[in-house]
Amino acid sequence: QVQLVESGGGLVQPGGSLRLSCAASGFIFSSSAMRWFRQAPGKERELVAGITSSGTSTNYADSVKGRFTISRDNAKNTVYLQMNSLKPDDTAVYYCYAVRGILGYWGQGTQVIVSS
Repeated sequence: QVQLVESGGGLVQPGGSLRLSCAASGFIFSSSAMRWFRQAPGKERELVAGITSSGTSTNYADSVKGRFTISRDNAKNTVYLQMNSLKPDDTAVYYCYAVRGILGYWGQGTQVIVSS
C-alpha cells in the first residue's frame, strides 16, 4: 500500500527553523514529482513548494521564497522541506503529496506552530 509519512513538525519561535521529512513507500518514488502543501486554520490548502522527480527543478509560493527549500533523496525515498526564518503566518498543518496520475497521494500531515 502507498504511504507518505511526515515528521519533524512542532513548536518553534519566530525566526527559528524546522526541517520536515516525508518518507514514501508503496510506489516508485524516483518517478514521482513531489509537493508540499499547508493549511492554516480557517484557510484553504495552498501549494508551498514542488520538486521534479529528479530533483533538478523546484518551485515555491511567493510567501516562502528565500526562506524554504524543498529537496529529495531518492535513495532514501524521502522528500524534505527546510524552513528558515519562520513567521507566525507559517503556522499550519503541512502535507506532502506525490504527483501520480490525476489524484496523486497525500500524507497525513504534520503540525507546525510558530509562536513566541
